[in-house]
Amino acid sequence: MAGYNRIIIVGNLTRDPELKQLPSGQAVCRLALAANRQFKNKQTGLMVQEVCYVDVDVWGNQAENCKNFLQKGRPVLVEGRLKLDTWKDNDGQTRSKHSIVADRIVFLGAGQGAEIAESEAQEEAAPVKRKEMAAPATATALFKDEAPFDDELPF
Repeated sequence: MAGYNRIIIVGNLTRDPELKQLPSGQAVCRLALAANRQFKNKQTGLMVQEVCYVDVDVWGNQAENCKNFLQKGRPVLVEGRLKLDTWKDNDGQTRSKHSIVADRIVFLGAGQGAEIAESEAQEEAAPVKRKEMAAPATATALFKDEAPFDDELPF
């Protein structure tokens, strides 16, 4: 049976991003994220805050952008998949933890240099001049002889 592994999480960075270059030349950046959940305890009536800490791995150009433009405390939205990491510690005990492999990172909030980061990221994604992207003064149909829709509707 096929599975579906997708996660979207919003939180704040608990430390500055750590960038590493692999021998293959690929960049990977490790983010540490804290996502808060606040709820009312039904027995005591007090508000309780629960924190979920998770590590996030970001690859390629996004990894370099994260290192350049993010810092501790900055809010981010992470979209990706869960991965289970397993290893043996110094005592020989098998340890494991979940982490996220990010497909997409969205920089939230107005951090230091946020405007610069967002504009540079947009320029990298679409290096088209803004004047070329502007809509023409009057809209014209691509095919002037075609009707905009079919008159024979099925309902």
